[in-house]
Amino acid sequence: MKNSLETKLGIFVVLVVLATWVIIETLGSVDILGHGYHVSAQFETVQDLKVGDLVKMAGVEIGRVDDIELTNNKVSVLMRLRNGALVKTDSKATIKFMGLMGQNFVSIGFGSDSAPQAAEGTTLESIEQPDLSAIMAKLDSAAGGIQNITKTFSGDKLDNILGPLTDFVKQNSAPITATISNVKNISSQIAAGQGTIGKLVYDDSLYNSALTTVTNLQDTANSAKQVLASAKQVMNNVSAGQGTIGKLLTDDQLYNSTESSMTNLNQVLLKVNQGNGTLGKLVNDQEFYKNAKLSLQKLDKAADSLEDTGPLSVIGTMMSNLF
Repeated sequence: MKNSLETKLGIFVVLVVLATWVIIETLGSVDILGHGYHVSAQFETVQDLKVGDLVKMAGVEIGRVDDIELTNNKVSVLMRLRNGALVKTDSKATIKFMGLMGQNFVSIGFGSDSAPQAAEGTTLESIEQPDLSAIMAKLDSAAGGIQNITKTFSGDKLDNILGPLTDFVKQNSAPITATISNVKNISSQIAAGQGTIGKLVYDDSLYNSALTTVTNLQDTANSAKQVLASAKQVMNNVSAGQGTIGKLLTDDQLYNSTESSMTNLNQVLLKVNQGNGTLGKLVNDQEFYKNAKLSLQKLDKAADSLEDTGPLSVIGTMMSNLF
């Protein structure tokens, strides 16, 4: 009997240990002996968050909520995280819910790569999420507004709104029918390719004319492009000193030749002005002017006496007058 009781007690202890292990695995892997480190965050509202709720990062459990208390008109949430949870100092905490049943948990972001790892007692920045009850209240208010709108279009009010429109349609049924018929006829003519609009829609001549115009414009643009290319080539040749204009603009030889010619011309004119040389004497010697004038007078007299003497006499007279 004693052995049977000890056997049952041993089996019970084993079952208790197994159950404890299953509960620990179910509730999470945070060390029940208090290992890990604590971080906190402050919220305006925790939305029914409870001690023991999960703390997750990217959907992976990294800890549990260890304590919730009111402080400085806010709710401070203390979280215990595993030692392997790489939470950064600029990570942000947000209270979220898993589903419509309202299971809340704390979600912590990764933070930046350059930020240091959060240590014991670090306070994280928080992000407030809309309250589910407030969202439901807004949805209920919106539904009530839609219901009120539907009520305004029901019963007598709907008749009051549509009544004048119905009367107008009844009173003008003939003109409305004629208008609809005209619109139908016009659409039929357009569909048949009649009239200006119909031809614009179905006649290919407008398209062909537009295509020809566009082609001509394109050809003109290509020609203008070729002209500009040729002009650019000419300017390049001129800049490179090629051709007559290029040499005139870039070659100094023509300038030097022109300058030398002007210098020589200036010297010649100076000598002429000074009376040097044959041309200078012709211009400046008064004696030569007098002799030339006298010779002309003698030639004039000899011409007058041509009628009275023969050729030989004329020649003799001219020679005697000249010498």
